[in-house]
Amino acid sequence: MKPVIALVGRPNVGKSTLFNRLTKSRDAIVADFAGLTRDRHYGTGRQGSHEFIVIDTGGFEPDAVCGIYMEMAKQTRQAVTEADVVFFVVDARAGLSAQDHDIARYLRKLGKPCVLVANKSEGMTEGIQLGEFFELGLGEVVPISAAHGQGIRALVELALDPPALDDDVVDAVEDPGVIKLAVAGRPNVGKSTLINTWLGEERLVAFDLPGTTRDAISVPFERNGQKFELVDTAGLRRKGRVFEAIEKFSVVKTLQAIESASVVLLLIDAIQGVTDQDAHIAGYILESGRAVVIAVNKWDAVDEYQRELVKRSLETRLGFLKFAALHLISAQKRQGLGPLWDSIAQAHRAANCKMSTPVLTRLLLEAVQFQTPKKSGMYRPKLRYAHQGGMNPPIVVIHGNSLEHVTEAYKRFLEGRFRKEFDLVGTPLRIEMKTSQNPYANREDE
Repeated sequence: MKPVIALVGRPNVGKSTLFNRLTKSRDAIVADFAGLTRDRHYGTGRQGSHEFIVIDTGGFEPDAVCGIYMEMAKQTRQAVTEADVVFFVVDARAGLSAQDHDIARYLRKLGKPCVLVANKSEGMTEGIQLGEFFELGLGEVVPISAAHGQGIRALVELALDPPALDDDVVDAVEDPGVIKLAVAGRPNVGKSTLINTWLGEERLVAFDLPGTTRDAISVPFERNGQKFELVDTAGLRRKGRVFEAIEKFSVVKTLQAIESASVVLLLIDAIQGVTDQDAHIAGYILESGRAVVIAVNKWDAVDEYQRELVKRSLETRLGFLKFAALHLISAQKRQGLGPLWDSIAQAHRAANCKMSTPVLTRLLLEAVQFQTPKKSGMYRPKLRYAHQGGMNPPIVVIHGNSLEHVTEAYKRFLEGRFRKEFDLVGTPLRIEMKTSQNPYANREDE
């Protein structure tokens, strides 16, 4: 499971700049005045093979008792609760302030792993000008410059160092015989109702109000001898529609649940149709490489005209998930639920499919014989052999020469061939190209 890093500090110390640097994005608005960030921002960062989730927070005033600052403080506390490591960001140029002392006092009481980060420290002498921050009692000061990218790599390495994280960050050893099924979608599409229907009891709170589920709830389940772990996730809605602090931090749990799942059931509301947010969630599932099954709930509550609109929007907005099985269901009336299990099992098998090297190579050579890859300038890609590079999702590694010139269209052509042969329904398939190096390329003339 990805560790979560929360950025905390008083206003205008550069938290949003650091967020953009860690996530390699421009998602957080940055300006040279205090109080710009009030909402929460979530992003995914990567350093080497390590991935992590970053939460950007507004200016923190722990003792605020009224107004918007109290609401911002409430949300920051929730972010700290969700985090595995806290980056307490201070302004190296402005120096220590009373508000920094208040925040440090709050963080010391929690006892959560905390890294004291002195931003805007470019060109400063560490020992002399940063010495005052040791008064905060949070250990060593890590000097960085978020604007210039100085010290960021060392900071992340320090945060992701195993001793700095709680024991629960380490992934638990899971039973390989259990299929972990996450039910994801927008609020109020019927995720909890569907799980209750499967279980045959009111195990989860189901109410006609968006945002009823606030956390990722896990429930064990067994069907026909196959063990499942059903995960009911909080609904992911558009950023502008997320108002409550608790709901905001449910997003982290939901994203983590999707990434740790074996199969994700994407639930869509037939009444509201396929929205942009459904497409965003589907894109995140695809990016995570999870096997997926699509179910349109409340199918019994719409007329023929609305059904036709939903079918068309599925083709246009979720066309990139055309490999996933589609089911039209009613969780409340128990309609169409039986075939869902067949598709879930099929998606799980496909995600963990073993593909032999001789079969992959034969398919590759047959595809090349049927349609040769397009020539690029002086070079024509030569595809020689293929083998499996991983599972869940399946990865096919292709070796040859000048493979950097293989077009995306040709990769999709190959993907179709592999999918048909191995019946890869319900899982993404990733194709990696590895070009052989010319051993004489750098040889000096004798």
